[in-house]
Amino acid sequence: MEMGEPNYGRRSWLERLALRRGIVALLAGAVGLAVLGTVFVVLPGVVVDHDLAGAAVAPQDRLKAVNDVRTTLLQGVGGLVVLFGAYATWRQVRVSQDGLRATQEGYVTDRFSRAVDQLGSDKLETRIGGLHALWRVAEQSARDREAVISIQAAYLRTHLPWPPTGAETPAADVHINDVAPLEARVADAQVALTGLGVLCQRREQSWVNLSATDLRRADCDGLWLPEVNLDRSCMEAAGLYHANLTQASLVSVNLRHADLKTAILHRTRCALADLRGARLVETDLREADFTEADLREANLRKADAGGAVFHAADLRLADLRGTDLRTADLAQARLTGALASERTRWPVGFDLSAAGVVVTEEPGPEPPPLLQPPGITTQHPPLLSMP
Repeated sequence: MEMGEPNYGRRSWLERLALRRGIVALLAGAVGLAVLGTVFVVLPGVVVDHDLAGAAVAPQDRLKAVNDVRTTLLQGVGGLVVLFGAYATWRQVRVSQDGLRATQEGYVTDRFSRAVDQLGSDKLETRIGGLHALWRVAEQSARDREAVISIQAAYLRTHLPWPPTGAETPAADVHINDVAPLEARVADAQVALTGLGVLCQRREQSWVNLSATDLRRADCDGLWLPEVNLDRSCMEAAGLYHANLTQASLVSVNLRHADLKTAILHRTRCALADLRGARLVETDLREADFTEADLREANLRKADAGGAVFHAADLRLADLRGTDLRTADLAQARLTGALASERTRWPVGFDLSAAGVVVTEEPGPEPPPLLQPPGITTQHPPLLSMP
């Protein structure tokens, strides 16, 4: 019995607390009823008597006036109840939304963490799955998009350094015809590059660092890579058809045999770049900087080079038929053997014969681009300008 006394005392205290709360609730209800009774029984008569100011009226008229006041009060109370209900509903919706948002953020954070963990796996399919999961997170969460872009760029820089260091990676001096496409050579890196080029359409940060990266035979067709730093990277024979490289930095980059047809290189820095044999047909080269770039044997047919800088650039044997160079800077540019046509537009007063330009006929329409099946590469003929 003694051992049960403390529990008995606790039960007694809880019972007293419940009793007190019940009494308080009853008193509150009684007060509420009293207030409602005063409002709907006494107050209407007081209001009517006040408005009549002692004037004599028939009893039925006074009763009608009192009922009208009661009706007005009921409508007012009903409106307050509706407003209170609407406010309570709004608060409940806000609380539900906050809870849902917190749940979603936790879910996204969990997916983000698991995807990053997958990138360190030894299995190729697991790494590809992690990259696709990060891509999905970036599309669904704008807050995480910049972080995903940075992770993808770091993944490419660390897995594909240039010059190459891995034993399984083709050496830097291997001929491009003996290098497999990036998709077949390093499939996860191609996934990271594709995701990066898609997500960069909606990025907010100004620069993405892909410098000193091995992107030989990479598939960049149609990708958005504006304001991307690709300095000192190797993009030999890369597919950049219709890619957006606006204001990108391609200083000292290797773009030999790269396909840049209809690409956008508006205000792109290509100083000291190696573009020998590159295909820049109908490419937007406006205000691009090709200072001291090597463009020997490059195909610039019908390119728009308005305001482009070719200061000390090497354009020997380049195809300039139909190219717009009217406002381009060709100071100290070497043009011996370059092909031009009647549709090529030159700066005012430019001497073609003194520059060694060869005027010939238009080549006709360009063939449409053909998408190569995975694993099949285009064989590039040796360049005349190669040592």
